[in-house]
Amino acid sequence: MANRHPVKTYLKKQRKKRLEQGHPWVYLSEIDRVEGNPQPGEVVEVFNHAGTFLAKGYLNLNSQLAIRVVTYNPKEEIDQQFFNKRVQRAWEYRKRFLQNDNACRIVYGEADFLPGIVVDKFADILVVQILSRGMELQRDKLVQALIDVLQPKGIYERSDVAIRQLEGLAERSGPVWGETPREVEIIENGLRYIVDLEEGQKTGFFFDQRENRAAIAPLMTGWGASSGIALQPLGEDGEPLFDKQGAQRPGIRPLVDEQGEVVSKPVDKRGKVVKNPFWDGAEVLECFSHTGSFTLNACKHGAKKVTCLDISEHAIETAKRNVTMNGFLHRVNFVVANAFDYLREQVQAGQLWDVVILDPPAFAKTKSAVEGAYRGYKDINLNGMKLVRDGGFLVTASCSYHMKPDLFKQMIQDAAFDAKKIMRLVHWSGAGKDHPEILGVEEGHYLKFAIFEVRSRGW
Repeated sequence: MANRHPVKTYLKKQRKKRLEQGHPWVYLSEIDRVEGNPQPGEVVEVFNHAGTFLAKGYLNLNSQLAIRVVTYNPKEEIDQQFFNKRVQRAWEYRKRFLQNDNACRIVYGEADFLPGIVVDKFADILVVQILSRGMELQRDKLVQALIDVLQPKGIYERSDVAIRQLEGLAERSGPVWGETPREVEIIENGLRYIVDLEEGQKTGFFFDQRENRAAIAPLMTGWGASSGIALQPLGEDGEPLFDKQGAQRPGIRPLVDEQGEVVSKPVDKRGKVVKNPFWDGAEVLECFSHTGSFTLNACKHGAKKVTCLDISEHAIETAKRNVTMNGFLHRVNFVVANAFDYLREQVQAGQLWDVVILDPPAFAKTKSAVEGAYRGYKDINLNGMKLVRDGGFLVTASCSYHMKPDLFKQMIQDAAFDAKKIMRLVHWSGAGKDHPEILGVEEGHYLKFAIFEVRSRGW
């Protein structure tokens, strides 16, 4: 039922006009006064100091993030129709921009004008995460909207995150509606994954790197020549037509196929035919692999050998299942280890890879943690680039919002200086299309993803 006498909240005159510019949050320090006795999570009307209506939002005076805006329309009621309409618009957006909507983020909080809510779609199962008290009070309406619009087989909740404590909420997880198996199989970038809805990190899977995972495709082939392997025509006896000096072997004619074309095969520097079908593929190291998503994409696009590393045995077991399910097991080596230690050990051992991938968890979850996070990011990237063969590639990311893009690039520059490397930026991006950003809301721009070519200074 609509609130007949809505609580009115007035903002201070001396404040940044962020709300007028589309920012969906009002901080406690920006509030001048509240007329009425609102309960935490109640919908209130927001006015500027002169009494001009600005928005409606959920109020929680027990949080520094005091108001989360839900609408800029004074006549719009926050009822079942509101939730159905917002979820429908979010779903239509995903269907427009994603080639495969089998698995994706359906609702991305404020960016979908449903603040404090995350909804991920895993085939026919939805996973919902509620982060604010205002949306906690509207939980039933949200669930009904998801049922009405998306018609899932089941809905599972993963509101087991510490940030809820800032809203005065307890952590919670478990089935919400319908049938919710523990594991669900999804398809992303043409690859099959098993997603653990109960024990997987966050909501079970990281959709924000979908496009970035596909972006490594050009790095995965073109490495045969550096190993002394090249395509050469074969003779009728199935051996290379030319000897090591480049002269055609006497009395041996070229081998031709049914179309009359000369048959060529990869030949190594010893003059032997290479039978490995991935002879031109990259040797890849993926650290912080979680369930092996970059490993799978590397194999799909022709990698010869991938080392898949994570500190979690559960994550590696899931990665092994995913790799096996996609038919790549013979090309992947799995390692359970601390990535910091492993990278240092491999540098000391003189090991090298064509491509090194670093996709760590957030090192800086607060502003005060940035200095320590900077050192952590520099450590792994410094050793990561030392492990890249000259002319190879470092694929690196940060999902720490407080690690700003310029600071992230500066960290790479500092690491490159210490490693005596020259870094050429060939790709830069953020989160995928199912993670849209509202212009001016910097908090939504958390993911930095980069591909660098790595060169020694004297190459």
